[in-house]
Amino acid sequence: MCKIIRCSSAVLSICALFALQGCGLFGGGGDDFGQLVGVQGREYDGMPTPYGMVKIPAGTFHMGQADEDPIATQVSFNKQITIGGFFMDDTEITNNEYRQFIQELQEGEGEYEFLVGKGANFVEEELYPDTTVWQRNYTHHMGDPLVQYYYSHPAFDNYPVVGIDWEAAKVFCQWRTAYLNEYRESNGMFIMPNFRLPSEAEWEYAARGGRDMAKYPWGGPYIRNSKGCMLANFKPGRGNYFDDGFAYTAPVAAYFANDFGLYDISGNVSEWCEDAWNPASTAIVWDLNPTYNDPNEFRKVVRGGSWKDVSFFLQTGARTFEYKDSTTAYIGFRCAMTYIGRSSGNEFN
Repeated sequence: MCKIIRCSSAVLSICALFALQGCGLFGGGGDDFGQLVGVQGREYDGMPTPYGMVKIPAGTFHMGQADEDPIATQVSFNKQITIGGFFMDDTEITNNEYRQFIQELQEGEGEYEFLVGKGANFVEEELYPDTTVWQRNYTHHMGDPLVQYYYSHPAFDNYPVVGIDWEAAKVFCQWRTAYLNEYRESNGMFIMPNFRLPSEAEWEYAARGGRDMAKYPWGGPYIRNSKGCMLANFKPGRGNYFDDGFAYTAPVAAYFANDFGLYDISGNVSEWCEDAWNPASTAIVWDLNPTYNDPNEFRKVVRGGSWKDVSFFLQTGARTFEYKDSTTAYIGFRCAMTYIGRSSGNEFN
């Protein structure tokens, strides 16, 4: 004996939805029957990690000095902030990577919108590395061999590029974005977010490698490991540049990475950040993904210390600056990219 089921209006609605699903309402390619179902065919498998980058998960940390302030700078007070997930280059941009950028611009100048109106000599005059920095940055210094060979010779291909000002680093990020997304669009893939310089807060958070209040990227308060080996490329003492194994810069990734997989985040070359310089910016900026913006400020934040700096500037909380149009033998850069999607601290798992 069959039972007669009396369906309520709610049950009938559910039955109707299942019936419509069979007609292609939910991804089957059929008519939407006038219902609000969203735009179909937008499958998304998440963001791939760009080549040469590592994942930096979201988290909270105490930004600022992790030790005493012996030179009384008072520009790095502590503040707890939160950083969203992002990607970051595992090493500084190398000479050979930068050479790809220069060659692509020279060969396809008309293909890049950000070059429109810049003039035929823009690449050579504004973006080409200033190799003279090896001679003019230091008085009575025999820098001629580096002027001639550091950028041009294959022996230095895997060394960090220098002689790049803040503006050139920004143009590099624009080109890298256009270069990647042109390929992705031509193959039917969603575009990726823009490559950019990391914010100062992102840089410090990444440098600490998940170790809150870590003085150095490797965590400990010392600049040598238990075997007496230097943990970064810097200036260990007055007139002493070679104890770490390199008189000038080192090939990238010559030392151990921090816990996020970042090499040379302190030492080798200092790195441009996105932020304008302000000695009191910590107190001014928001405590979620802070960035200090001031278009009238020509000084830009530089982080990480370099081959010619003492260990104080290698500290994760040490802050300094350089003018955005300055080129030096000790400042390079690496790129970052915002992670799009869930931000839970384990979004990359």
